[in-house]
Amino acid sequence: MKKRVFSTLFLAVLLFWQMVSNLAATEVEAPDTYSLKEVVVTASRSEQPLSQISSNITIIPRKELVTSAARTIGEFLAEKNLGHIQMYPGALTSIGIRGFRTDTHGNDLQSHLLILLDGRRAGTGNLAKLLKANVERIEIIRGPGAVQYGSAGMGGVINIITTRGTDNSLTMAGGGGNFGLAEASVGATAAKAGFDFAGTFTARTWNDYEDGAGNRYHNTDIDHESAASINTGFKFMEGNRIGAIFTYYKADDAGMPGYLSKNDLDDYTDKRHWSLDLRYDGQNQDGHIKWLVRGFIGEDDDEWTTPPGSDPDGWDAWSNGETSINYTDQYGAQAQVTGSFDRFTVTGGIDWIKYDISASWDPKDSEYDNPALFLLSSMDIFEDRLTLTFGMRYDWYSVEINDPNDNQEDEENFTPMAGLAWMVTEDLKFRAQYAQGFMMPSAWQLAGYSASFWGITKGNPDLDPEKSHTYEAGIDYSHGGAYASLTYFHTDFNDKIESIYLPDGTQTYDNISDATIEGLEIAASYDIGQCLDLSWEIRPYLNLTWLTKYEDDETDEDLLYTSAVHLSSGISLSDGERFTARFNLAYTSDQDIQDWESGTGNVVNMDGFTVVDITAEYLMLRTAKYGDFTIRGEIKNLFDEDYAYVKGYPMPGVNFYLGMRWDY
Repeated sequence: MKKRVFSTLFLAVLLFWQMVSNLAATEVEAPDTYSLKEVVVTASRSEQPLSQISSNITIIPRKELVTSAARTIGEFLAEKNLGHIQMYPGALTSIGIRGFRTDTHGNDLQSHLLILLDGRRAGTGNLAKLLKANVERIEIIRGPGAVQYGSAGMGGVINIITTRGTDNSLTMAGGGGNFGLAEASVGATAAKAGFDFAGTFTARTWNDYEDGAGNRYHNTDIDHESAASINTGFKFMEGNRIGAIFTYYKADDAGMPGYLSKNDLDDYTDKRHWSLDLRYDGQNQDGHIKWLVRGFIGEDDDEWTTPPGSDPDGWDAWSNGETSINYTDQYGAQAQVTGSFDRFTVTGGIDWIKYDISASWDPKDSEYDNPALFLLSSMDIFEDRLTLTFGMRYDWYSVEINDPNDNQEDEENFTPMAGLAWMVTEDLKFRAQYAQGFMMPSAWQLAGYSASFWGITKGNPDLDPEKSHTYEAGIDYSHGGAYASLTYFHTDFNDKIESIYLPDGTQTYDNISDATIEGLEIAASYDIGQCLDLSWEIRPYLNLTWLTKYEDDETDEDLLYTSAVHLSSGISLSDGERFTARFNLAYTSDQDIQDWESGTGNVVNMDGFTVVDITAEYLMLRTAKYGDFTIRGEIKNLFDEDYAYVKGYPMPGVNFYLGMRWDY
């Protein structure tokens, strides 16, 4: 294993160095460049050039989303292979970065990785509920984003930014593949007299699939899955816009098969997610003062039905064959003002979120209330080559349990960050940052109480938030059609909350565990076609995360469910007119896990795996009167790899898709 890790790192560093060396000698320029000064991101809650950002930012443009074979954001990020993936049949996907991951259902405050939708909490940790249609780009902050967005942003923040209409268009697409896959979608954009609109609707269904070993995995079908996304607004003067964003997801009768070795034939789940966001973006006449006011509501629902007809693992009998629920109602608001004064930029404001949660397990009825104040600032010096950033945030956090008992607890937390970004040349940036992340204890951990034949469980009101302290440094190089980045990070994970037993046998919770996570992140891509002055884009790319250390500080054992190496590599092709294609390889190294499939919970090693996908599109017909007709083909898991993100839950073997799209 160590030899494999060393070899992978060596090759990645060699490629990085060779690319930078080649770039230094290259003078070819092209219209499609990637300038650190020109790329604008919202990682600091206000628009800033990438050259001024001190954290490691990954920007995924719409072009890359379109060429991917993925349908959901979860599937796409599994292709990018940023970190740990947990993917189950039945529309359930959790994503990790730097050893931290999202919660797969319900209250996203209990995630260690935060998912945003247009800069506010998406309200779910399950990325299978978020489809990539109508997404303009994705911005990924690797490392803590707690100062900007609050609890849960310990390992990173994924901000999904939806499309705004800039012209008039209509798109219809449909197709199918093996395992009974059939899907159809429609999308439209419009822009006129200040109004803009962008929206999509997608529906699909599929049957049971076979894994890479040829085993039929029964009850992995979904009868019906549909999703919609709308972003619309009205611009009434320069820089002022009132808008609304609506998202919706529904999965009916999604198979819940259990382990392949204990394949349950009739359990299923129904999932719902929706949100509505109303916002006003504005600025003064000269644009030096900008503001944002928004309010949002949403609901994230999961139902699990376990009929007693097929019960190989005994779960249905334990649950009495009843339907279990987890419903989360989300309410929130943001207000912020950004001022730009010569070399200073300051953003300050208030966030507020509230969650009402109903579940079939304790706590059956709970509430979360979290107002916060934040301040972010940056200063440019040395002729705008050096940007110093500082931020702080103060959160007030209240939890209340209404069932099974009446109890309330309060917590507070202060979070700082500081960083610098230094443009050494027009193409080369050095950056360094210190940032904290935190996750507040849950209502049950703080204030729960239950007594049953299992014993007594009670919360601990003296719990502290889980915290991370991350130090990182990196370099980014951009020139013409190429980009390269190298980052080192070190994270101290403190006050991890775990369950303990008191001398009288009562189960409770305490801050008893610390861990250390450190590693390297490498990204590189290079347009060979531009270097050779060709009309084609021929772009090989590499994304590598290598955790050099991921240990529990007390036991010195490697953290469970953590792989040392996550690699995504491939090549994308485009003639700029009619043809695009992409070949993508995602490699995940082995990891130690608990073997719950056998029922023992013993720690075992799960092998690593490699998944290869290939996609291609060809514009067959282009007419001014009737629009464009494009054919698309996809092959996922090209080499029929027998693999699983979760032991006992194998993913589909080789599967293909063929479809047609009409654009007008």
